[in-house]
Amino acid sequence: MQPSDKALVPFVSVDNMMRLIHYIGAEDMLRGLAEYIEADFRRWELFDKTPRVASHSAEGVIELMPTSDGEVYGFKYVNGHPKNTKSGLQTVTAFGLLAKVATGYPVLLSEMTVLTAMRTAATSAMAARHLAPKGARTMAMIGNGAQSEFQCLAFKAICGIDKVRLYDIDPGATAKAARNLAGHGLQVTTCKSPEESMEGAQIITTCTADKQFATILTDNMVGSGVHINAIGGDCPGKTELAPGILKRSDIFVEYPPQTRVEGEIQQLDPDHPVTELWQVIAGTAPGRRSADQITLFDSVGFAIEDFSALRYVRDQLIGTAFHDDLDLLADPDDPRDLFGMLQRAGG
Repeated sequence: MQPSDKALVPFVSVDNMMRLIHYIGAEDMLRGLAEYIEADFRRWELFDKTPRVASHSAEGVIELMPTSDGEVYGFKYVNGHPKNTKSGLQTVTAFGLLAKVATGYPVLLSEMTVLTAMRTAATSAMAARHLAPKGARTMAMIGNGAQSEFQCLAFKAICGIDKVRLYDIDPGATAKAARNLAGHGLQVTTCKSPEESMEGAQIITTCTADKQFATILTDNMVGSGVHINAIGGDCPGKTELAPGILKRSDIFVEYPPQTRVEGEIQQLDPDHPVTELWQVIAGTAPGRRSADQITLFDSVGFAIEDFSALRYVRDQLIGTAFHDDLDLLADPDDPRDLFGMLQRAGG
């Protein structure tokens, strides 16, 4: 029994996602994702917004991230398990779905392990375009795991960075990142300490994975005039920055009710002032105001960014073969006769 067209949902596998990225070009796709994310931030007020639904354990976290703009609904399933790499597994895996609000029918199912890496990097660089010092050319990349190369390429493609200074507590991770970034038009310097990586950097990106209150940057390490892109702290009890840095910075966040629980600002008073990034993009709040200001994007990832990424992928799939049709939905001849469809299938 062949499924009908109504039963089929486009599915983007990991293999097809990688093919799509190569077809578009990684840097062009990062720029495209940033455009879609920024466009959705401009219409922020249309979206359902809720902190992600998280199930925490001693080993990590499993989360659902839902949102809707009233016409399309989307969600992402994602985990974060820092110890996975010791057994040859990814720290983060994900998949996501878009559906029509009018019918509830899914219109796209996609892997989001690779796509999340792309959208996280695109969001970071998109935010930096509004917050980083003008003319910034050098970025310190502290934490050289699975996300680091995506961050470096996004800042090159979107912000014009041409020098990256890499540091990780594991020299093997730094060597891996340097090797992967060779030939991508970046001047790459490997460093032996976080302090060395920050020499001459106007942008500092922190992206470490340990699920703990950590101090990757101490207060005395950060001078004036820099932009900090803090993406490693993304759940309760997991931070990277000394509180003193936060108190000297102008802090920008995605969604305060989520960031105050999961981000760097969980270390501060619940009423510590922050600016929502969408307001800067919409022109209702200032971004960077002076050359000596420290700006901090306390990024934890929010469902609207995943919605934007899935929307971008759906649009890019048109006219391509980078998807499979998945028999996901039951489609009986009579919508009221699901059992009859089952019965006939056994005949």
